[in-house]
Amino acid sequence: MPPLPGFSDNPLQSRADLITAATALVHPLHAHFSPAKAFVRLPTSTGAHFDERAAQLEGFARPLWVIASLLHSINRNTDLDSDSRDTARIRGRIHALAQPWLTGLANGTDPAHPEYWGSIGNGDQRMVEAEVLACALLFAPDAFFHSQSPAAQRNIVTWLRGIQGKEMPRNNWRWFRVFVDLALVLVAGVEYDEVKSEMEGDLAVLDSFYLGGGWSGDGPWLTAEEEAEEERECVRTRRRDRVGAGRQVDYYSGSFAIQFSQLLYVKFAGAAGLDAQRVERYRVQAREFGNVYWRYFDRHGAAIPFGRSLTYRFACGAYFAALAVAGVSNMPQPLASPGAVKGFLLRHLRWWAAHSPDILSPDGTMTIGYLYPNMYMAEDYNSPQSVYWSLKSLIVLTLDDTHAFWPAEETPYPANPNPGIALIQQPTQILCNHPLSTHHFLLSAGQFVAWPMKATQAKYCKFAYSSSFAFSVPTGPLIQQLAPDSTLALSRDGAETWAVKWKCSSVRYGSASIYSSSGKPDETVESVPTATVEWRPWAEGKVVVTTTLIPPMNRWPDWHVRVHRIRLVKTARLESLYLVEGGFAISRVPRGDERVLPLRSEDALDNVDFGTGAGQGIYTSETGVLVVSHAGASGVVGSARVLSSTGTADEATEHEALKPDSNTNLMAQRTLIPVSRQEVFDFEEGSEIVLVTRVFAQTSGGKGQQLRQRWLDVPRVRVDGLPVDGEDVIILDS
Repeated sequence: MPPLPGFSDNPLQSRADLITAATALVHPLHAHFSPAKAFVRLPTSTGAHFDERAAQLEGFARPLWVIASLLHSINRNTDLDSDSRDTARIRGRIHALAQPWLTGLANGTDPAHPEYWGSIGNGDQRMVEAEVLACALLFAPDAFFHSQSPAAQRNIVTWLRGIQGKEMPRNNWRWFRVFVDLALVLVAGVEYDEVKSEMEGDLAVLDSFYLGGGWSGDGPWLTAEEEAEEERECVRTRRRDRVGAGRQVDYYSGSFAIQFSQLLYVKFAGAAGLDAQRVERYRVQAREFGNVYWRYFDRHGAAIPFGRSLTYRFACGAYFAALAVAGVSNMPQPLASPGAVKGFLLRHLRWWAAHSPDILSPDGTMTIGYLYPNMYMAEDYNSPQSVYWSLKSLIVLTLDDTHAFWPAEETPYPANPNPGIALIQQPTQILCNHPLSTHHFLLSAGQFVAWPMKATQAKYCKFAYSSSFAFSVPTGPLIQQLAPDSTLALSRDGAETWAVKWKCSSVRYGSASIYSSSGKPDETVESVPTATVEWRPWAEGKVVVTTTLIPPMNRWPDWHVRVHRIRLVKTARLESLYLVEGGFAISRVPRGDERVLPLRSEDALDNVDFGTGAGQGIYTSETGVLVVSHAGASGVVGSARVLSSTGTADEATEHEALKPDSNTNLMAQRTLIPVSRQEVFDFEEGSEIVLVTRVFAQTSGGKGQQLRQRWLDVPRVRVDGLPVDGEDVIILDS
């Protein structure tokens, strides 16, 4: 697909650059307006669970993040106050770009008009778009409200009031009504006392999601007591399909909704002198959140894909835009200056501009997907128009040219992030940006979403997520369709069906230490944090898995380790148990004239050159498998032991480069997944499988000799005194 002039080729360094980019992204929508401009329908015949009018309202509303910001800029920007020819041209271009939305707002809220959006019902998708409309009024009140006719103003107020008193999900949606009520007060002249009680109720619900450290869950967080009660209810009813609470912390908790919304609340409520205590608390939370959120982005600006709604793409950077717009002071390093915040936002936007050609349709509109169109990853609530939530990151355009953000020089990404391994307990994740490695990723232990969502285990429950090697989603039940990257899949029916991690226990945190036989026996060389979680592949609980995740160490900076202890309970025996565990999915498209990656011996690793394609191929041995392509290197080394009453036995382990279905991965259409396989026969109650999987990854770059040395230097792990050969050994705490 062709790149988008003005965005794909944009240096994205100045405010003028961002205006050009915003215009380029929004202008193609003009061709898809309805006659009266109240709807936008992209020429893609896919559907969402809600009605089509709401889907087309999405298309109208979501670009308002840009339109309102641009209109705000020409009203507030002192550089546009002169009568120069350039100023007139810029003003005229923005007014022409915005005019359909000004017209459509009046028509869409008019119940007598054929293009009326329809009133807001309980749990209605229109609630989501009501927030965007409310924020448009708050950013550009003159254009969107005061310049409308008295009848249109009344209709706008009536339509927005339709959200009041309605049933809403207990998640980030509560912010939508808060902003509607805020816009009614600050723009439409509604008395604050009239909406204060409802606002306080919604804000109390939102504040109940707070987990500490600036983080909020996207809804109630399942407690251990609630988990036990759910289990009792399942036993009583013999049903396990009840929708309950989960443990979910993703980009909605930061850039998509909650932190983003808190920062806009700081801006608007703070400026109006409302709710001063909460506004100050949100400023504190923004600082605490910023202390770690930057770690989800690599030095090139790529975010780690994790969770749902990733078709919103560069909305992952919206926290940085909102941080600048809200003007929160005294931010911690590395966000302590306007140039630092600017660097994180613009690097992210530049990364997407560089990767933009395959996200666009030929007419310049964005598609559902991540780095290419992909319906396997889409949620049930993604209409073709949903993707324009990504424009939240462009609200930074509301800042004047004279604001400190724009003239500030971008601060580069931290040269040596300290610490390189950071445990963040609220999302139950360990962020890995080791200074001796080229790979930026996270280990995730304890999250899951309990309500029905496509590919929910892939989006929340895999063990690792990377900014370079994105996760894969399933296309069917077979192992090739399951695409088990960063996943342990188990089968008890001869590999016909598979189970992976989903709901799990609360996470326990510990440490892993390296001991060296060259030093004192009790001397610790290095320690890193670990995360341990218990989960059941099958709900009846006959098989229980306890997984411990170990991040990279100075001794092995390109590796992370997963230790699984698999126990059989509540039954006498399983005839067989198949285990497949994957490393990171990696592009299998060769560089050069070859059609497939060739099979190679490990000696060829000396000649690897990611730039030219030399040495690319599949390296398989009895002990592991490594895939090398233009994207980098991804490999696994697995081993398994069975502990039983009769003793200890090593299980045979096979390694291969699994070829999953195409289009399973979010970044690369065609991938391979390095996997290890074991088959355990006659698995009896009281027995235990100790599965240790070492996962290797390097992004493209580095020398072949270094790659070979690092790949062949495999981490050694000792679990509960099990013997391991080698000098340096990782020992888990008890």
